[in-house]
Amino acid sequence: MLRVDHVAIVGGGFSGALLAINLLRHGTVRVTLIERRPDRLGRGLAYGAAQEDHVLNVRAANMSALPDQPGHFAEWLGTRSLGQEGSFARRRDYGAYLCAMLDEMRSLAGDRLTILQDEAVDLTTAADGAFLTLKSGNRFTADVAVVASGNLPPHDLPALVGKGRPAYVNDPWATDIAQGLGAQDSVLLLGSGLTAVDCTLSLDSGGFKGRIIAISRRGLAPHAHAQTHPYAVRGERLNGPASGLVHAVRARSAEIGWRNAVDELRPFTQDMWRAASPAERSRFLRHLRPYWDVHRHRIAPEVAARLDALQVEGRLKVRAAKIVAAQNDGDELAVDLRPRCHAAIETVRVARVVNCTGPLGDLRRVKDPLLRNLFDRGDIRPDPLAIGIDVDRQCHAIDASGNAQERLLIVGPMTRGAHWEIVAVPDIRRQVWALARQLTSAHWVEAEGL
Repeated sequence: MLRVDHVAIVGGGFSGALLAINLLRHGTVRVTLIERRPDRLGRGLAYGAAQEDHVLNVRAANMSALPDQPGHFAEWLGTRSLGQEGSFARRRDYGAYLCAMLDEMRSLAGDRLTILQDEAVDLTTAADGAFLTLKSGNRFTADVAVVASGNLPPHDLPALVGKGRPAYVNDPWATDIAQGLGAQDSVLLLGSGLTAVDCTLSLDSGGFKGRIIAISRRGLAPHAHAQTHPYAVRGERLNGPASGLVHAVRARSAEIGWRNAVDELRPFTQDMWRAASPAERSRFLRHLRPYWDVHRHRIAPEVAARLDALQVEGRLKVRAAKIVAAQNDGDELAVDLRPRCHAAIETVRVARVVNCTGPLGDLRRVKDPLLRNLFDRGDIRPDPLAIGIDVDRQCHAIDASGNAQERLLIVGPMTRGAHWEIVAVPDIRRQVWALARQLTSAHWVEAEGL
């Protein structure tokens, strides 16, 4: 069995910071946490780039960072008069909560925790350890290395390659997306999911009074949370082909409501994904994923009310269309769209296009130097669907030859190919908690490994 005394974690966002906290909670290992951006330490992208009016998509009662202390976040909010267990707390407050946990652990752990403001640019493993090279030129060795890169930036659609600011914004989390816009201008959001929701709120809060057009292939937008009625929870997972599962969920929705029917699948979703064949997973991504996303990843009622008001005012329109081409037209972009189920091309002129298509998952297209080096050398490989990094159930990276890497592990959203449901707090907290206990042998101490 591999003896682990020192763990290096590349990435200090939510996944990486929470893994560090759990390693220090459950064992006596030393942890080196590497994060290149101090403003993202503990917060990551979702909570580090959040604006004042961005709120969590889940009630505080389900947002504890610690699976063994389910009321931890709600209690933290309550002691600071920031909310209660039924609140949709501000994302900035959640970021502060995570940073407070990390600061507390830093105080308790002493020299067992080292935090480096630097960037890991290469990582190799051998029989005697994991060897990391940093952008600063420093090098160090650990027993294992865990890559917690989080969500990578979206890739440019072919029609927008070469287009730049201010007309084209590839970073949907930029704080200045409303800068320079007037009431006569239009903004095109590429995507109509949660990222587009955040951009719409940012534009509105930034004083933009013009028109917002959000497009996606199906024109679907996230649904809102709502009160549900009590029901008898399903005791076992659904089995069978994907088509049969869809029919079963629809039938269950008629009995207990679609929100309950989706929510009761949460304990089984990862096992259902693993049990599906590669062909079934591929069909799910092509045909069902957009519908799953808008039902599964819901928004707070107050956010839904703001979006409804913008639509009533005529300032927001969600359309089913795809982008075909884009040309510079003075200070604007002339964008050719093909509406869904139509052959005719429609041209819209907009002052700004914001890429809200979602995170990049295809390793073959990444620019991150560490992931690029690992991939080019064959130390990691894309999962079969090219939506992340291939890993086994214990988070070990799979190399180009199909071998699990004992000293190289991956956590967080880039493991979606193996787990699918691994982008929300409840799933990531369980993943890093289990991995921390595995690396510290805490699961054996408490007889869970038997």
